[in-house]
Amino acid sequence: MQVHDDFFSLPAFRNAVVTIGTFDGVHCGHKALLNRIAEIAHKVNGETVLLTFYPHPRMVLYPDDHRISLLSSPEEKIEELRAAGLDHLVVYPFSTELSRLSAFEYVRDFLVKGINAHTVVVGHDHRFGRNREGDFKTLIELSDVFGFNVQEIPALEIDDIEISSTKIRAALERGDVEEAAAFLGRPYSIAGTVFQNRQLGRQIGFPTANIQLSFDHKLIPAFGVYTVKVQTPFGIFNGVTNIGIRPTVDSSGKVHLETHIFDFDENLYDEVICLAFLHRLRDERKFDSVDALRTAIEDDCRTAKEWLSKHS
Repeated sequence: MQVHDDFFSLPAFRNAVVTIGTFDGVHCGHKALLNRIAEIAHKVNGETVLLTFYPHPRMVLYPDDHRISLLSSPEEKIEELRAAGLDHLVVYPFSTELSRLSAFEYVRDFLVKGINAHTVVVGHDHRFGRNREGDFKTLIELSDVFGFNVQEIPALEIDDIEISSTKIRAALERGDVEEAAAFLGRPYSIAGTVFQNRQLGRQIGFPTANIQLSFDHKLIPAFGVYTVKVQTPFGIFNGVTNIGIRPTVDSSGKVHLETHIFDFDENLYDEVICLAFLHRLRDERKFDSVDALRTAIEDDCRTAKEWLSKHS
């Protein structure tokens, strides 16, 4: 896959079969769309192209809204799209000026002049242009003007639930990492750098890796304790992750992501690790004593290992 971040120096694509969107999370619905453009490209001897925008439009249009959380960093999105077999990723800087383009200007400047689309494929709910005025009907009308083909694909559903990035975010925000995984087609993951903290976990017999997120806008699942797979420079291990404010031992209110890795005794300070969330064990709770906390962690580890043995 080739990544193009200079829109005004694009190569001449061969029979470009194009789709458009932010593709946050690159979930199963996105992959169905990518599979469809690959099928069409094969038939017309063309190349697949995704036109996406960064920063995420909400980050530009609502700069003071610090609650904006995304499922994937730019780097994660690139790797998922590469794995999906996309030929070309075109990344255009989103801006307020761009948001003011009419649907006609958007199609003319991006799909026709910029990419020279042979076929444009969009999801059933795709909207574009100023105030989201453009839709599939608009694309059909403009395809007659500019001479490209248009296709629409229906929503992908799992258990009668339509897949969307919004629904995945909602699942993670309530801690349902298994529903999120079903929609994503893989466990939701978070990457970050391990830093040295107060080492309270080590003092009570459960050393933990505390991580600083690699992407500031990465969505953090609901507070609680989770069974996880941990990718480290030393291999992949099982473990439990606590997300929360550690109310038993910390009164600062700061949110922590700390992971106890099973059967692991290597130094991870300043290393990047990746947590894949498999199953939610319980809510975060405040215990009456450190001993009670230690007992709860022992129970968490035992329960996590039992779950892993049943789902390996």
